[in-house]
Amino acid sequence: MKHLFDFRKIALFVFGLVLFSACDEKLDEINVNPYGIEPSTANPNLLLPTVLSSAAQDYVNLGYNDLAGAVQHTQKNGWYGGHNHYDWNNRNWTGWYDILRTNELMISRGEDLENEYFQGVGLTMKSFVFGNIADLWGDAPYTDALKGDQGGEEFQYPEFDSQEVIYDGIIADLQEAVQILGSASNEGVTSGNDLYYGGNTQSWQRFANSLLLRYYMRLSEKKPDVARAGVEAIYSSGIYIEDPSQDATLDYTGGANDQWLSRHVRLNPDDFQRYQACQTFIDQLTGTNDPRLTVWFDSVRVQWVADETLATATEDFIRADGEPLSVDTYPYDDFVELYADVKFTRRYNPTLVEEDYNDDLYVGLPPGITVPESYNGNPSPGQGTQNQHVSQLAPIYSTEGSPGDILKARIISAAEVSFIFAEAALKGWNVGDAETHYNKAIEQSLETWNRGDEYNSFISQPEISFNNSLEQIMQQKWVASWTAAAESFADFRRTGYPALEAGPLSPQPEVAIRFQYGNDEYNNNSTNIEAALDGLEVTPFSGNFGADSPWSKPWLYQNTNVPF
Repeated sequence: MKHLFDFRKIALFVFGLVLFSACDEKLDEINVNPYGIEPSTANPNLLLPTVLSSAAQDYVNLGYNDLAGAVQHTQKNGWYGGHNHYDWNNRNWTGWYDILRTNELMISRGEDLENEYFQGVGLTMKSFVFGNIADLWGDAPYTDALKGDQGGEEFQYPEFDSQEVIYDGIIADLQEAVQILGSASNEGVTSGNDLYYGGNTQSWQRFANSLLLRYYMRLSEKKPDVARAGVEAIYSSGIYIEDPSQDATLDYTGGANDQWLSRHVRLNPDDFQRYQACQTFIDQLTGTNDPRLTVWFDSVRVQWVADETLATATEDFIRADGEPLSVDTYPYDDFVELYADVKFTRRYNPTLVEEDYNDDLYVGLPPGITVPESYNGNPSPGQGTQNQHVSQLAPIYSTEGSPGDILKARIISAAEVSFIFAEAALKGWNVGDAETHYNKAIEQSLETWNRGDEYNSFISQPEISFNNSLEQIMQQKWVASWTAAAESFADFRRTGYPALEAGPLSPQPEVAIRFQYGNDEYNNNSTNIEAALDGLEVTPFSGNFGADSPWSKPWLYQNTNVPF
């Protein structure tokens, strides 16, 4: 595999004209590309922002796209195969390995320059990226990956390591990163290029330990002794993310390259309109009077009102302030302009309609339905129109998002760390009190979304007050993982909570649990991928896909009854 050097996104101009003269000029001197960058002279400060921005953007892309659909935070009403129905065939991991190659060069240059900051940061990011690969696919190239420049067929076509080997390597690298960062200096570091922590080595050490907590908990059933010792040691050290101000995040900058929802409304409004709430999530938020509901979702733009005196099943017009407003279609821009001052309703007769209409103020799409664009009486179904009778994302994700606000790509948070400690305490590990950590996690999540002042009223509800159960911890961790759905997806597969179901109208019987390998591996590394398939456990739901199925189990979930 070749190193990726185009981190400045500058087009490389190749000069094909070679000038010959009678001079004793050497050919290798003539053919030097003045626009290229030699690995031996690459500045790690310039590699750093590419690694950090790409990793965070790819992670949040998982968190609001297909994995948000899998954990039923959202559903889509158009182009929904991957989001709603787990159409995850042939998912290539090229982007993740591109990040790893650039990151490997950064680590190498850190070693050459004897700069511990870049070494520690590089090991942390290597662990984060490989962690996502192992989480989502299972076995993958690891030990022999990123060595293509060394030559040899074994590096050009690397073998797949087991998921277990990758997790063990992640833990070893993070332990080393914590040690390195404990004594590292940020001398020679351009703080502005550290998009997460501005060159603060202590923050990076907290981040590395927090990732360690994440992966120790991944292994808590497979390797409980290792996991317990690791979690207890980190808790005793006090070096971990413990306040939302310490979260590992990439700020939303407002640029065209940001991988965030605001891109869609500015660059592709039709795509943004397709994101709608999932009823599973809406039921959780409304059922507990969760103050984060209004931060994340908009109420329906047209609320159904039951009226058994209506002579027809539904009215053909909507009402604004009680007055009929006749419309044939519901253009998104019209409602955005009017909705702030006008409440729209539409009447229906529950005794005449053929389906049950949801007349709540916040309505989600049921998970996995086969025709979501027509749900709840949408009068203008289609791939490019918005369903005005279903909630979509709040305005902050479209026109109101701005740099520096709560709109961030969040890689790991104080709330996640506190939930991990709550689960560990419930297991009897020496990390303090489970209820204290659980309460703190909820408070931290509310603070993250500017709802901290509602903590006391929220936590006092019977449904939220701690009941000493793993299910409740996972339920609230799932809620707090909004836009970081990759973590709740891992928790669901590991614990079975929350108890997600594919939905009665879903074409699939269960929620999928992994990505299929991509065509690149089948076409270019076929021998090694065949060996990797032998490591997957075929389940009754694997179907016609065979071993490489979204419903086959990688090592972490084998010989268990979760999530199925």
